[in-house]
Amino acid sequence: MDSEPTLTPATMPTMCFVGVTTGQSSILKIFPRWAEALGIDARIVGIDLPVHAPVEAYRRVVGFIKDDPFTRGALVTTHKIDCYAAAHDLFDIIDSPADMLGELSCLSKRNGRLVASAKDPQSSGLAIGAFLPAGHFARTGAEALIMGAGGSAIAITSQLMEVARGADRPARIVVSDLSPDRLAAIARIHAALGRDVPVSYQPISAPEDNDRLMAALKPGSVVVNATGLGKDGPGSPLTDAAVFPTGGFAWELNYRGDLVFLRQALAAAGPRRLTVEDGWTYFLHGWTRAIAEVFSVEIPTSGPDFERLSDLAGGRPTRS
Repeated sequence: MDSEPTLTPATMPTMCFVGVTTGQSSILKIFPRWAEALGIDARIVGIDLPVHAPVEAYRRVVGFIKDDPFTRGALVTTHKIDCYAAAHDLFDIIDSPADMLGELSCLSKRNGRLVASAKDPQSSGLAIGAFLPAGHFARTGAEALIMGAGGSAIAITSQLMEVARGADRPARIVVSDLSPDRLAAIARIHAALGRDVPVSYQPISAPEDNDRLMAALKPGSVVVNATGLGKDGPGSPLTDAAVFPTGGFAWELNYRGDLVFLRQALAAAGPRRLTVEDGWTYFLHGWTRAIAEVFSVEIPTSGPDFERLSDLAGGRPTRS
């Protein structure tokens, strides 16, 4: 994939989507429907960069968004940590979650100033609340395995550790990743947060290592595929022999792609009494929070108006 995408100045209000394979995303069809419903006269444009693109590629994209008059902002996926690290000095304002977590998911403009925001903590909290019963961790003493230590993992773990959850937090969180550097980075963020939930950082070299980590979880535990495998890359972080926790929850953050992890979880759903969630609700909250920020519009996070946006999006691709 070319790390130097073509960046064409916008001729009308435009929101960018910075990802890996944006042309395959349903948001390109959904955004016009949402824009009409929300009274926004704007279009969306995808910008593709390879995973872990060169620093200068991120800086070029951020500089374009900052300087182009009709480009109002962007949603950033996959590149959340790398983009923040590469272009930190180009942002005029950095919101508290982005500064604390060292990642961004949204770029917007306020009075000509470029704002970097981390919307994922809020989006992931809303998505978790949609499928995980309130009080689950407090009742069961369950744990959580987050496979992948990127931006989504940072956001999700920060939510699961949140003091406001009280006793409803995992008894233990396990974070695994192929990259020791990513694990060290998320460990530093957790230390800065000062939370008291025990976290184990596990370097892995093969899916079998994640199988082993998952097998050690307590019943009722939550397993999350935050690796990007199944969308940004082929395969799954687990083997087909992996044993999911009885009565647990499997959360695939992706809603499109090969989705091997989702198929593995669905195959185990009956025998293991597993609740399986894909990334559709997370997708809805992630995009609506970013659109609200970029265009300064109010968008509800629940209720009939939110459900209408879900309906306009055409429903859950992986289940349709």
